[in-house]
Amino acid sequence: MSIALQLKRLSDSLEGTLLYDQLHKTLYATDASAYRIMPVAAALPKNEADIIKLVHFAKENKISLTPRTAGTSLAGQTVGDGIVVDVSKYFTKILSFDKDNKTVTVQPGVIRDELNLYLKPHGVFFGPNTSTSNRCMIGGMVGNNSSGTTSIRYGVTRDKIVKIKAILSDGSQVVFGELTSAEFIEKTKGNSLESNIYKSLFTELSNEATQQEIVKEFPKPEIHRRNTGYAVDILLQSDLFGGSQPTINVGKLLCGSEGTLAFTTEVTLKVDLLPPTNNVMVVTHFTSVQESLEAVMIAMKHHLYTCEMIDDTILDCTKTNKEQSKNRFFIQGEPKAIMMFEVASHASMEDAEMQANALIKDLEANHFGYASPKLYGADIEKVNELRKAGLGLLGSIVGDEKAADSIEDTAVELSDLPNYIADFSAMMKRHGQEAIYYAHAGAGELHLRPVLNLKTKEGVYQFRNIATEVAHLVKKYRGSLSGEHGDGIVRGEFLPFMIGEKNYELLKRIKLAFDPNSVLNMGKIVNALKMDENLRFEVGRVEPEIQTIQDFSDSMGVLRAAEKCNGSGDCRKLPSAGGTLCPSYRATRNEKDTTRARANALREYLTNSEKDNKFNHKELYEVFELCISCKACASECPSNVDVAALKAEFLYQYQKANGFSLRNKIFANNSKLNKLGSIFPSLTNFMVRQPFVKNGMGIASKREVPLLAPKTFRKWIENNKPKAAGLSFANGKLYLFCDEFTNYYDVAVGIDAYELLTQLGYEVLIVDHEESGRAYLSKGFLEEAKAIANKNVGTFAPIVTAGIPLIGLEPSAILTFRDEYIRLADDKASAEKLAKNCLTVEEFFKREITAGKIHEEQFSDIQKTIKIHGHCHQKSLSSVEASFAMLNVPKNNSVTIYNSGCCGMAGSFGYEKEHYEISMQMGEDTLFPKIRSTADTTEIAAAGTSCRHQIFDGTNRKALHPVTILRSCLK
Repeated sequence: MSIALQLKRLSDSLEGTLLYDQLHKTLYATDASAYRIMPVAAALPKNEADIIKLVHFAKENKISLTPRTAGTSLAGQTVGDGIVVDVSKYFTKILSFDKDNKTVTVQPGVIRDELNLYLKPHGVFFGPNTSTSNRCMIGGMVGNNSSGTTSIRYGVTRDKIVKIKAILSDGSQVVFGELTSAEFIEKTKGNSLESNIYKSLFTELSNEATQQEIVKEFPKPEIHRRNTGYAVDILLQSDLFGGSQPTINVGKLLCGSEGTLAFTTEVTLKVDLLPPTNNVMVVTHFTSVQESLEAVMIAMKHHLYTCEMIDDTILDCTKTNKEQSKNRFFIQGEPKAIMMFEVASHASMEDAEMQANALIKDLEANHFGYASPKLYGADIEKVNELRKAGLGLLGSIVGDEKAADSIEDTAVELSDLPNYIADFSAMMKRHGQEAIYYAHAGAGELHLRPVLNLKTKEGVYQFRNIATEVAHLVKKYRGSLSGEHGDGIVRGEFLPFMIGEKNYELLKRIKLAFDPNSVLNMGKIVNALKMDENLRFEVGRVEPEIQTIQDFSDSMGVLRAAEKCNGSGDCRKLPSAGGTLCPSYRATRNEKDTTRARANALREYLTNSEKDNKFNHKELYEVFELCISCKACASECPSNVDVAALKAEFLYQYQKANGFSLRNKIFANNSKLNKLGSIFPSLTNFMVRQPFVKNGMGIASKREVPLLAPKTFRKWIENNKPKAAGLSFANGKLYLFCDEFTNYYDVAVGIDAYELLTQLGYEVLIVDHEESGRAYLSKGFLEEAKAIANKNVGTFAPIVTAGIPLIGLEPSAILTFRDEYIRLADDKASAEKLAKNCLTVEEFFKREITAGKIHEEQFSDIQKTIKIHGHCHQKSLSSVEASFAMLNVPKNNSVTIYNSGCCGMAGSFGYEKEHYEISMQMGEDTLFPKIRSTADTTEIAAAGTSCRHQIFDGTNRKALHPVTILRSCLK
């Protein structure tokens, strides 16, 4: 029977989903590591019965199962050539909480930060805190024995294991928990696989010579963050094997085993009391990495809660990252490294302040650092976010040379850290390398990365050569080659050297005892695949030449723009994490609908397609279909992977080969059609509301189509301009961009803006110009969009200046000047110059308020409560804070900003009948519930016309443009 037929039968037997089409196999071929292995299939099991069926299928067909949660592993743990089993969609329940014993039981797909949101009202939390905590899952944290920034206070995941419920390689279900020695011996009786496992462990670890070999060769026990091989050294702490502890827990052996011993289905964890809320972070600036590490020994005497380091390479990356550049506010000068030292107190803020001052005094007395600013409250979280973004930021380095994760997880005893790094730096210089350093200095672990081109033979040679030398260096200090990210493929090969051949053979026998049928995640930890094979990029390949209509030179081409995605999975965070990224994933929870999936799929097909038009693949259409071009990825993704730009290029290239649909032509040419329709607007409005017209255009029947205004905004201007002729314009001139939405639909908004600005002393100029081209961009009509960009740049570049800016009312329209026009315009220099002087109306108001030209005396004393929903493009390319500043000018306005994600409309997307339901789900994720809970007397501000329509359709509340609200506040 063919494998395809067998997979079909397996699929039919599962309650969950089995994906074995080419697209999904491609998406699950990579994770956040350097590796790419094409699986046979990807499974999304719905329950334990599904997993048992998968185990039996793997056993019968002699293939391996690779457990996976968020797929953020860095060592290649979650890629394999069998079936990748993704539990992130259905195994997401928090099953129970025991307040008295401070334990919680969860399924492996529970996100770490989501767990802590659940636990917070109970006064406790789960301590281990990775940089991926807003999307990484407990199953992955158990698999890797994750640690994160808090380990110096709260320990690592292994410390928190109470028990693990799992499925063994024969399909049997077991629970590994705390046992007395007598209970352990009892478990050895019988002939089940579980009994054989206990027998094997007892036989192996009772041997005194084996115990001595483990003690001799394993990393120093003082190194708490270690994930080297299987944690047999932890089991030796039991009195059963010569230790002093009266109990033993095999669940701790599973922690860090990367899914190679058993398939975890439930985890019970110990939790801790919430940390102190009185915090001060001292961010000390250093002139060298070495100086910063020497300072750690002094700093750690001060009972720190975090002690994290970032070097200048990552700090430089934050300068160009739209999101993280905001979090650089504390940087003084150009440090080579910074250390984040956090102190805290349960007693009082005064106590925390005293601790911070004592720390600074001690550092200064020892001549460490040239600046030590203190941060408080929300500013601490901003700096933590900057550090968390470190890995992703490295992906934004332009070109083929990237920070490679071959040696990025070494840990040594804290007292050895300065000498180890000095030796490491000297070694890297011999290789012509300036390494990148960041992360957990207080725990003796730094993430160290060489910059390599893994597309070349020389780069791959260095990949192995540097890894080999570092292994020897770590062994010299009896350190751990993996502190928290696991052995996987990248380090598994070095285990015989790191722990000795005898111990390695022991691990192989343990693996055999647990998995005699070779079912579970083969090629990881023991019998590991070669660390320099199965790489994501083909070595020595000829770089494909791909012509695009957009200019991707800022990434050295469209392929490298896609390759910037390193798989860190920021696009998998849920609404509770804040931000907007990624609306479609939040709605479906399918990997296919992540930003990562789109970048990975595009990279795969642009690299390997043999077609002349490499974009011409239906799989790419499928993966891009639910991308709503919100632009959140351009700012919230640390690597700045702008999938909206990639989608526009794909749609253009794909439709060039396959034709543009009638509906896409209608939506793209909406402005031209509206020009005709506005001759007889009443007739046009009557027609577009007819069911047969909506159905013929593929518009959802539940949608109300926006109606043309009786008179266009341009017509109103023409009729009313003479009225402004006698007014004094003390505040100068500005150009108002008459976008296609304001001109035909939201004429009232245009009038409000014109009259508001005029009465505030500005001469509002409107010239003949083209539409923005937003509709063409959204549907992939890039030739038309390019022509518009060229005409608008030609019109405005000669007349727009810093003193006489171009301002816009519709964010998606005016921000094309700052974004897409740079990629489209032939005169790029003029486009870039113009972009600097194009502002949203909110940005313009904020600028003028700061200059003192607009002030509260110009507005009435009426009291208003206002909530702001920001347009996605505002959030990504501008700032919702500008709306906040604008609406706060009247002294009695009470203004707050919704943390509201994406509304889900996205231009025509929400009108299309096949997308209506998911569009509404996007709104339900965050925005709609918040609006429904908003008092009727509160005014809702939304600059985007799509947002206002979606808010009305989803909540029956009318949102207003900020200029409309502010105009109503005028005296």
